[in-house]
Order: sequence, then C-alpha cells, then structure tokens
Amino acid sequence: MKEYALAFLAGVWLADGLSLLIVPRPLIDRFREIALSTPGLFRWQALTAAAGIALLVLGFDLAYRPLWILTGMGMVAKGLFLWLGPIALRERMIEWCATREDVDYRLWGLGLCTLAVLLLHALGWIGHL
Repeated sequence: MKEYALAFLAGVWLADGLSLLIVPRPLIDRFREIALSTPGLFRWQALTAAAGIALLVLGFDLAYRPLWILTGMGMVAKGLFLWLGPIALRERMIEWCATREDVDYRLWGLGLCTLAVLLLHALGWIGHL
C-alpha cells in the first residue's frame, strides 16, 4: 500500500510537471483566474500538507532520504500557508507566482518531473534491470 501511495504522488508530480513543460502560460492563466475568484479553493491545500506528511513518513526508508525529508517539509509548509495563511499575503504570493516568465514555469515542471522519476526509482519501479 505504501508503494502505491508514493507512486500516486509521483504520478501527480509527473502530470503537473509535464503540464508546466508543455503549456505553461494557459495553465498558469487559468490557475490565476480560479485562485483569485474562488478563495475557498485553498482549503484543499490541506491535502498537500497531508501528502507532505505521508512523504515524510512513508519515504523515510527509501533511497534519497534527505530529498524526501526536504520535499515533504516543503509540501507541508506550502500547504499550510495556502490553507491557513493570511488572505492578503496569499493573494500577493499567488500574483507574484502567476506573473513569472514561461521559462520559470518550465523549470518548475522539470523539477517536478525529476522528483517523480527519482521517487519511482527509489521505489524500484524504474531503473532496475
């Protein structure tokens, strides 16, 4: 069960990363529109925090342990900030993030794809003959 939960997380990272690599501008424009018009959407960030905790706990005995610890802590921090943070600060942060150049989004997408591949490798799903 542990492997499937972490593989699901890797799949989410891979899908998000590929989306940012292929069509960053339409994706981010849509995100900004939804984020600023639907503030209740951010209660779902509790799932990001929960996924970060799951990564911390379930990924503790995997290869690349420091990476999973840092990534899990980052996910928890981001999820809690977007879920419970001050609305004005959250809106400024979203606006700043949504006005980056396309190359910035592509770099984030490449990072997410890298995390996905490393997690699948640590699980033994890829890279072993």
